Amino acid sequence: MELSGKVVVVTGAFGALGAAVAEAAVAAGANVFAVDRIAGTPPKGAEAWPPLDLGDPAATSTAMASIAARHGRIDALVNIAGGFRWETLKDGAAETWDLLYQINLRTAVNACRAALPHFSPHGGRIVSIGAAGAVKAAAGMGAYAASKAGVARLTEALAEELKARDITVNAVLPSIIDTPANRADMPDADFSRWVTPRALAEVILFLLSDRAAAVTGALIPVTGRV
Repeated sequence: MELSGKVVVVTGAFGALGAAVAEAAVAAGANVFAVDRIAGTPPKGAEAWPPLDLGDPAATSTAMASIAARHGRIDALVNIAGGFRWETLKDGAAETWDLLYQINLRTAVNACRAALPHFSPHGGRIVSIGAAGAVKAAAGMGAYAASKAGVARLTEALAEELKARDITVNAVLPSIIDTPANRADMPDADFSRWVTPRALAEVILFLLSDRAAAVTGALIPVTGRV
């Protein structure tokens, strides 16, 4: 099992993608800590952490320190926590831009800053969820795309910053993920063209593994057939 014994923290772990990643990491042998802002049933085999507001730097630092204390370190962080709003500039609110910045970018920033002091001297892995829509935003996607573009720039900058520590930092850029919520929002779409949480989780697991040791600063499209 290629993640055997690794300590992996997954944020947004109670959502469809978070659960798929957590369960895949457990199956690969990792000790997985499932972090989310709400209480819930943890993904199979993962340990649920008490509800955590990743927008709170102090609370996030305390949680990461407590997780690290359980096994002496953190080996990997997967930043999945986030959200989406479709809203045109004309009919929307300026506050939406602040909200999506907070939940998509600041949560990743806080999680990275809190986890990094506890990474092993032998290196580690950080993987974040960006968005294909951040490369070319569609109408109504401005605030979301801007926040996810921030995730891409964070990934690139942090990858450069951490090269000397052998910590790789990458992001995946999905299109529409095949989740129950997205199916409900777009009932007439061809769901077979969307990327599944499991397929996206497999790419993330590769980036967490030793096989991806030479990959850092990458922004990898995972778009199915959209």
